[in-house]
Amino acid sequence: MSIQEISLSGRKKVVSNKEMTFFERMYLIAIFKGLWITIKHFFRKKATIHYPEQVREMSPVYRGQHMLKRDELGRENCTACGLCALSCPAEAITMKAAERTADEKHLYREEKYASIYEINMLRCIFCGLCEEACPKDAIYLTISKELVPASYNREDFIFGKDKLVMPLDIAMKNAQLKNAN
Repeated sequence: MSIQEISLSGRKKVVSNKEMTFFERMYLIAIFKGLWITIKHFFRKKATIHYPEQVREMSPVYRGQHMLKRDELGRENCTACGLCALSCPAEAITMKAAERTADEKHLYREEKYASIYEINMLRCIFCGLCEEACPKDAIYLTISKELVPASYNREDFIFGKDKLVMPLDIAMKNAQLKNAN
């Protein structure tokens, strides 16, 4: 058995080095095949939309920008358990827990809260695992079309609590809708 006959994977193929015909050397068949594909695509429906006038339909499983929820009294739901940071495959979430003081009862629901909660949007893959892991339903990915604004500084892509916490007026509207139902 010679070294040319040995195949470790068992998928060895013999390639022939046959002489090309005149038409194959002219590449006319390949050119006509390419033109045929182009002509077929020319008569298909266009995928382009006119953006400002038309808005593309979003998928039902679309995940937009992150938001930290508040309850009906305007207190943050996050208790800094760290499950969202543990479940994040990209390791984009960092947090630091702190204990609330007596004068902060109107701000936080539990005795423990996240004093620092940051998401690095350059690392985030918008998978939604942080939303699924949270036992207090504190973080969720919105359906807003606004994602991360463009910038030249890396620091602008680290979203802190100032950008992530739900505005108070939206929390109050959610409470009114929940009470109406």
